[in-house]
Amino acid sequence: MKILVAVLTAAALAGCGADVATSAATAAQLKKQELEQGQQTKQMMQQKIDAAMQQVRERAASDAQQ
Repeated sequence: MKILVAVLTAAALAGCGADVATSAATAAQLKKQELEQGQQTKQMMQQKIDAAMQQVRERAASDAQQ
């Protein structure tokens, strides 16, 4: 009987460890996705800033010619 209780206890604890490991892996994957989305947003914003700066330069050049 003691062996059965020990085996069941070990199995229950092993299951808890698997849940924790799975949760940690899921959280890490979510953080990775958030980081990738942040990098994509940064790149898009930089492209928009670059385009706006180019328009400013073109307008300044156009005004200087007139």
